[in-house]
Amino acid sequence: MARVSGYHHLTMSTDGAQEDFDFYTKALGLHSVKRTVLFDGVIPVYHLYYGSPNGDASTIITTFPFRKPGVYGRRGTNQSRTIMQAIPKGAAGFWVDRLNERGIEATKITRFGADRAAFAHPCGILHELVESDSDPREPITNAAQGIGKEHGIKGIYGGVVAVTDRTAMDDFLTIALPLEKEADTHEGLVYRVPDANGVNQRVEVIVDRDSAQGTWTLAGGTIHHLALNTGDEENQMKLRAHIEGLGFTDISEQKDRNYFKSCYVRSPGGALFELAWTTPEGWAKDEPPGAIGKTLVFPPWFKDREDELRAGLEEATFA
Repeated sequence: MARVSGYHHLTMSTDGAQEDFDFYTKALGLHSVKRTVLFDGVIPVYHLYYGSPNGDASTIITTFPFRKPGVYGRRGTNQSRTIMQAIPKGAAGFWVDRLNERGIEATKITRFGADRAAFAHPCGILHELVESDSDPREPITNAAQGIGKEHGIKGIYGGVVAVTDRTAMDDFLTIALPLEKEADTHEGLVYRVPDANGVNQRVEVIVDRDSAQGTWTLAGGTIHHLALNTGDEENQMKLRAHIEGLGFTDISEQKDRNYFKSCYVRSPGGALFELAWTTPEGWAKDEPPGAIGKTLVFPPWFKDREDELRAGLEEATFA
């Protein structure tokens, strides 16, 4: 059985580009990994990538700031609800204090036995920094922002998905992907994402039959997809065929994302999942290694639209 190995990235549609950049690089201390544009459709919108300095898989958070086109969605059920990142054991208090000092309301909570710092992106998307004591990844440090190894974000912990039908989602996660079911309690369900490096990453599922249906399109204020890492193209195609063969036919053909290749599948619980693998050139395809995320870059197929796209983008200072 073709399996995934950890997360590749998490992607959401946000609001203002400047507040988005400041939130991830200054408040959370992540590094700019890539600054490009939305590859789908014709609207000039940034696609911003954040993570470890080298853009390691399983650390990447990406966003589409939609303030200028003014496209907004609705957070609700049958949709991914929360972005989760891992932090060292005992670091939640540091983050609660740090975020509150910066005007970002944060509280310490516990779910599934793990302490967490809970807060929201300026656009309203829920975030959690989850204490993970068995995570072998080195924390992401940022001396300029006062974040050292004892507190730094280690990378992706996972995503929380809200559903109305837990049984259908359970079948998808355990049979189609497949993930390992770890817990089923009054708090919800927990699934472990397999990882060859022993990294603890999860999908958490909660039942919500009270909220309205959440938006599934690219629209500000919502999570768009959770991307799992297949490692290479062969494994991606095997997993895609397996999923489609089970009858989950709402799955895309492979799409070229310049730095990685992707297929997208809509789960019966509504959340969109991506199957992705990084190409050999990766982030250094259009910027030198060690200097990624410093310039605005465009894919080759937008060569004749660069001036138009630049003129249509929201003004922001990425420093």
